[in-house]
Amino acid sequence: MNPNIKWEKTILNISLIGSLLFLIAEIVVAIVTSSNAIFMDVVYDIADLIMIGPFILLIPLLYKKETEKRPYGFSQVESLFIMIKSGLLIGVTLFLIFDSAKSLFQGGNDVDGTAIAIFEVIVSITCVIMYLLLSKLSRKKTSPSIEAELYIWKLDALSTIGVGVAFFIKVLLDKTPYSFIGPYIDPAIAIVLATLLLKEPISLFVESIKNLILFAPDTETSTKIRDICADKLTSYNCYINFLDVIKTGRKLWIEVYFVPEKETINLINLKKARQEINEELSKEFESLYVELIPDVDEASGSILDKVNTRRPDKITHLKKKEENKIRKKSLS
Repeated sequence: MNPNIKWEKTILNISLIGSLLFLIAEIVVAIVTSSNAIFMDVVYDIADLIMIGPFILLIPLLYKKETEKRPYGFSQVESLFIMIKSGLLIGVTLFLIFDSAKSLFQGGNDVDGTAIAIFEVIVSITCVIMYLLLSKLSRKKTSPSIEAELYIWKLDALSTIGVGVAFFIKVLLDKTPYSFIGPYIDPAIAIVLATLLLKEPISLFVESIKNLILFAPDTETSTKIRDICADKLTSYNCYINFLDVIKTGRKLWIEVYFVPEKETINLINLKKARQEINEELSKEFESLYVELIPDVDEASGSILDKVNTRRPDKITHLKKKEENKIRKKSLS
């Protein structure tokens, strides 16, 4: 078995077992206390667990090589899974916000604040331990699925400690003239927590859609790739004419359309340039494929007539070069 497959499966299996144990504990506490906040955690964890199991089965496919039948391999399947998972979490979160708001307007939900506070603090400490363990295991290599699991454990640690503190405050309020506020704390916490949790799944959902329809990554990533490619190609007297970057799942597909300074290209130098670009980009990105593609042939006619290329806007470098020649002639 590929060591990367074994490594990723191990981390996700640990996360799965940990999540399952937490889910059982939360179900028991939710039934005993009838807490909206705990119930929200239960539904959220169930939605997460539904996706982890099938994804573990998918992992070996993500390491299969690309073929003519599947030019992007199974990378887009990962994006599809993340989109389904984040979409499910968005739906669950919106339902919980609505349900908690209804409870809030119906007089709140009076629960045992002491029991919930102690439970949430214990859960928070355990989540921190799980997060540190998974972080250590994924220190050398990571993947979108593992990053998502790490985020969930970190979020659980922060949210549960916040909920624990809020319920300790409820316990203190119950002993003051402001005890009437107590029943509203549980649904209010559930709403605040659910609202805060919405940001990440929405972000993942949008990013997954972009990956599925083969949009380029963010501007910062594209600029970093362009700078590295331009630096390496310039040393071989070649210049970027167009950069085509696609992100699918965990992999970046980079096609560099370049223009050589001379009419001939040394294939050995081209291979060296590609290897240097690969090595440099591998320091920044985990999984990528780089292809260097010679662009239009200057010798076959006017540069500005090269509109039969993959994209007309690929002639940017040549167009600038032609414009500079015309400008120099006009000045002379």
